[in-house]
Amino acid sequence: MEHNQNSKQYTCPMHPEIVQDSPGLCPECGMNLMPTSAKPKKQLAKKYTCPMHPNVVQDGPGICPECGMKLLPMPAKESKEEYSKHGGHSTNIFKTKFWVSFILSIPVVLYAEVAQDLLGYQAPRFPGSDYLPFVLASVIFFYGGWIFIASAYRELRAKLPGMMTLIALAISTAYIYSAYITFVGEGKTLFWELATLITVMLLGHWMEMRAVTGAQSALKELSKLLPDQAEVIQDGVAKIIPLSEVKAGDLVLVKPGGKIPTDGVVKEGLSDVNESIATGESKPIAKKPGDDVIAGTINGDGSLKINVTKIGEDTFLAGVMRLVQEAQASKSRLQLLSDRAAYYLTIIAVVVGSITFAAWLAAADTAFAIERMVAVLVITCPHALGLAIPLVASISTTKAAKNGFLVKQRLALEAARNLDIVLFDKTGTLTRGEFGIDRVIAVKDGDENQVLRYSASANSHSEHPIAKATVKEAEIKEITLSEVKDFQRIPGKGIKAKINNKEVLVGSRTLIEDAKVALQEKFNNEVKELEKQGKTVNFVVVNSQVIGAIALADIIREESREAVKSLQKMGIKTAMITGDAEDVAKWVAGELGIDKYFSRVLPEKKSEIVKLLQAEDQKVAMVGDGVNDAPALTQADLGIAIGAGTNVAIESAGIILVKNDPRDIAKIIKLSRLTYSKMIQNLFWATGYNVIAIPLAAGALAFKGILLQPAVAAILMSFSTVIVAVNAMLLRNKKL
Repeated sequence: MEHNQNSKQYTCPMHPEIVQDSPGLCPECGMNLMPTSAKPKKQLAKKYTCPMHPNVVQDGPGICPECGMKLLPMPAKESKEEYSKHGGHSTNIFKTKFWVSFILSIPVVLYAEVAQDLLGYQAPRFPGSDYLPFVLASVIFFYGGWIFIASAYRELRAKLPGMMTLIALAISTAYIYSAYITFVGEGKTLFWELATLITVMLLGHWMEMRAVTGAQSALKELSKLLPDQAEVIQDGVAKIIPLSEVKAGDLVLVKPGGKIPTDGVVKEGLSDVNESIATGESKPIAKKPGDDVIAGTINGDGSLKINVTKIGEDTFLAGVMRLVQEAQASKSRLQLLSDRAAYYLTIIAVVVGSITFAAWLAAADTAFAIERMVAVLVITCPHALGLAIPLVASISTTKAAKNGFLVKQRLALEAARNLDIVLFDKTGTLTRGEFGIDRVIAVKDGDENQVLRYSASANSHSEHPIAKATVKEAEIKEITLSEVKDFQRIPGKGIKAKINNKEVLVGSRTLIEDAKVALQEKFNNEVKELEKQGKTVNFVVVNSQVIGAIALADIIREESREAVKSLQKMGIKTAMITGDAEDVAKWVAGELGIDKYFSRVLPEKKSEIVKLLQAEDQKVAMVGDGVNDAPALTQADLGIAIGAGTNVAIESAGIILVKNDPRDIAKIIKLSRLTYSKMIQNLFWATGYNVIAIPLAAGALAFKGILLQPAVAAILMSFSTVIVAVNAMLLRNKKL
């Protein structure tokens, strides 16, 4: 029986429809292809493509990374291969078409009446020279202008007429009319207007695409972070293999200065790793055995051996790419407004162009009427309007990722600028979520280190979180621990041990009450004050004498103080929600200067607090860990989830903080305000330009001798688009 040989195939984690027989890079996003099983390919949702760049295809709506145009839905019957055979148009294609059209336009203009009238120049005459403008203009039309007609066809097929429809209508009308006059009728042709119009439109697209190049897709930027190969240790020997062949469980060697190829855990080695691409934190992070590392981050001076834990679509970087892709596919309210405006502007252009043609046909000759109509159609092209919002949104999404937070929904980023109050979950957000030494109190002044030494020595045999915090504090202060004998745990109360032949008790107030140990009044009052603040107090007793106490608490982050101050400077109130007792909540809120707090709140009741604040007509941002805070994150006007370093697949939040740093919330709000400002500026320019330009193109000031030729209209249209693109890119230079 014949054996069916099935070789290994490779696919893209982000684009499962990409399948090939050998490793390589995804042609869509640039990610390394990963091995795939012989499962049938996943049927994806409707695909979208660019009218100008049919090779650009993605699963959701968005903007073209080549030219910034809005992507249009692909008809279901069209396959990717059918689109690809049209060839991918790039910046260089427009450049080539422009120069060819420009050179051919020169003789067309020289043989036109305008050159003879303005320059007093008479072009050489020869047999058939009357047909030279027609021949050259035809070449320009079919070689340089056909790209616009083909793109218009795609727009109309998608039932989304726009810029390409107007350009195609304008140049087709001018060409057909002029060709008719050349062979059949009498009158003035529009060949020089047609040639210069197409040439200027090609120049405009070339320059605009160059301007937009700096705002390439965030997905492409992220995909460049991974190396193509990894050095895997197999049977004690290091072997370089394609990244696509690395498997979970492999041991990878990362040399100094190298990129970490996969998510994993350090097995051997010490080094500092630059994780700025993941967290936005520029300071390298020290890594030792047992620490997690993230694919795409850069190793420092040491060598690391890493156990691979995640590959492909499970990695942190792939999760980030999914979120960025979701953000690019989502739309803000302003973008929806600009999309509608661009659509209606197209309709207005056709209507005004038709009225202009009819009006001038009654008042002047046919050629002049067509010239005015063409000028209206060209100058009304909604490219600047269509580009105004998506380009700013794309740049802001990329900027957010570089600053340590991920925008999952653009509406979420838009909502940030209108916030009235930020509601923090206390544990793990404002505090570290782990015990730390708040204060060491000694009965005798100066004995604080002695108190800590006895406590840490006794606790060195315990695995309790309080014990670990005490030992850690002693290590920080470089206190040498004593030998412990006869260690005994007293459930719910503390511990008992012998240190230097002395009986030592360390534990709660209940423990010393059971031991009938007396407390000095001053010392006792001091401890009670700390207990009122919700701190856990461990008494230290040596030979039945209390020598001091250690107060422990969930440590407040220094970053939290800065975050609260920054928000208050921006005019935004702060609130805290916690399941802790009133005393604890009051103390933490007081330490941080938070405006209001809510204590003893059960996880399932957190969303009720959000509703309470919203009932006071306040726009609320909720900051939590995305697990038990999910209902509250969803209920809030803006949900901000803590990404905890590698967990970026949080469904309930619109924005995710990759690192647990509340200071980034102020950055979110600042970016939101900057983004909105840029969007408004671009909308104002794009719409204001049309309000002034359309009447001029239609000939409203013709009685004063002011007319816009189609080529001039094309220059103005292209110039307005470039202004919008450049203004959007200025956002990249803003500091958050």
